[in-house]
Amino acid sequence: MLTNKQSMLDQARIRLLYYGLLLVFVALGIILTNVLVEDQVVLATVAGFMLLSMLILFKYLTWCADWKSVTHALIAIGTLVNIIDVFVVIQKVDIIAIQLVLIITIFSFYTVGQKWGLIYSILNLLPVIVFMLYGYKNMYIIDFVPEKVDQSTIIICVIANFVLLLFIHNHFYKTYLSNIKQLKQTSEEQSNLNYTLETAIDKAEKSSQAKSEFLSTMSHEIRTPLNAVIGMTNLLIMSNPRPDQTENLEILKFSASNLLAIVNDVLDFNKIESGKIVFENIRFNLVELMNSICGGQSIKAHEKGLDFKLLVDDVLQNKVIIGDPTRITQVIFNLVSNAIKFTKQGCITVRVALFEDRHDRVTIHFSVKDTGIGIEPDSLDAIFEPFTQESVTTTRQYGGTGLGLAIVKRLLELKGVKMQVNSQPGQGSEFSFNMEFLVSTEVPVESSVKLQPTTQQDNDLSHLKILIAEDNVVNTMLMKKLFSKWKIQTSFAENGERAVEQVQYGNFDVILMDLQMPIMNGFEAATEIRKLMDTKKANTPIIALTASALTEIREKVFQSGMNDYISKPFKPEELREKLISMTTEKAV
Repeated sequence: MLTNKQSMLDQARIRLLYYGLLLVFVALGIILTNVLVEDQVVLATVAGFMLLSMLILFKYLTWCADWKSVTHALIAIGTLVNIIDVFVVIQKVDIIAIQLVLIITIFSFYTVGQKWGLIYSILNLLPVIVFMLYGYKNMYIIDFVPEKVDQSTIIICVIANFVLLLFIHNHFYKTYLSNIKQLKQTSEEQSNLNYTLETAIDKAEKSSQAKSEFLSTMSHEIRTPLNAVIGMTNLLIMSNPRPDQTENLEILKFSASNLLAIVNDVLDFNKIESGKIVFENIRFNLVELMNSICGGQSIKAHEKGLDFKLLVDDVLQNKVIIGDPTRITQVIFNLVSNAIKFTKQGCITVRVALFEDRHDRVTIHFSVKDTGIGIEPDSLDAIFEPFTQESVTTTRQYGGTGLGLAIVKRLLELKGVKMQVNSQPGQGSEFSFNMEFLVSTEVPVESSVKLQPTTQQDNDLSHLKILIAEDNVVNTMLMKKLFSKWKIQTSFAENGERAVEQVQYGNFDVILMDLQMPIMNGFEAATEIRKLMDTKKANTPIIALTASALTEIREKVFQSGMNDYISKPFKPEELREKLISMTTEKAV
């Protein structure tokens, strides 16, 4: 009857029922013998009925173990017998009747719960109270002569009822103590498990933090010499080398750029996995963004002899949407880069179409299709796993970390977007997804100011005086060589504090500010410069220089008062354009 699936309370109820039936059976046997000796036929009939009922219930309990049904039947029989005794057999409320009401009340609450315990208590107590109230002012008379219970029967019944009461209370008190001990033991075990879990979580968090710090430190350490390698390579290419030297320099630059891309992929994936990615909501024109993303990629495609098509829905030209252009750039750039890498001949098609327009928001369909090597059906899930490509052969032939698609998938999942892939081996692949954006109520207008054509004189930077705040000796040497080619006057500050001093006592057209410097970093230095009393010096254009991923510090750059930023290693042409732009705006 007892199983491990039963609770401790149910097991206690079954034991109480089992041994209680045995006690009642023994007590009824004694009472039946006594009333037979005293020749009390009616009481003998009632006792015999109850004895037979107890025997049947006991056999049924041991046969099918349906303890709940047996309990209800036992309480119902006890209730019925008590009412018959009070109203028919004895026709009065004596101590035995009171004891029976008390036993049934306690037993029902203990065995069948609060609801049924209350019901059975009322069914037993209410008739007794009604009988007592009626007999208080009236004579209770029926066509049945009440049995006179002799003193020996009363003594036996009272003793038996007290034994039953003691047994019920003692049994459940022991169960209560056992339950308390078990709860205490379970609580201690739970506390130990919680402590073990907290320790494991703490170790995992420290491990994750150490991993993030390691990657951040290593990325900075790798980016710094890479900046020098790529920078010096650009300088040598600008020095009109021989054709054979140009080829070697291009290979050197390509290898360094690939290494930089790998570092960036690892950092991006680490940020996504650690939950440090924050999506921005800023206004931008999607058409301009797509042209910017695909501009450089189309050149790479053409260098491989591939056709490149960018098809953007004309409806989007007049919409200003709200979202995170940096993350969209990251997703599209990775998809297009993959398409170019795995396509030997044919065409790369990037399509952006309006899927749904609901006035205040739009759903846009993005698609990148290639005519490359395609993907086997059983490898479609694997390509989105980190550090995984379709096969070892693919990795050896095409290279790469296998992080590009993993980054794309994680970024889209964070926005609740699912990537769709259609691919046929040997024919190509198409990656597509639908993303929802809020639409700005602003109507894009063309600028009323027409830019004048740039002349050779405008491109002359020899009149500029630039302050460079940089603590790395290699970077300082690199920038000194670069600016000497452009005939720009330069001054150098080894930390932020020194940069602020030089701005106070000198005049500069532009400040290039490294962000990570000793004593005073670039953010603090920019803030101090903006506080200067001399408004002309306080408004000097500042361009941030950093080897870190600017996607997570861009907002901080602008908050500190800087005008623009450029990531190291930078392209000389990009820096030149920013200098021209800054000085032109300042002149205006």
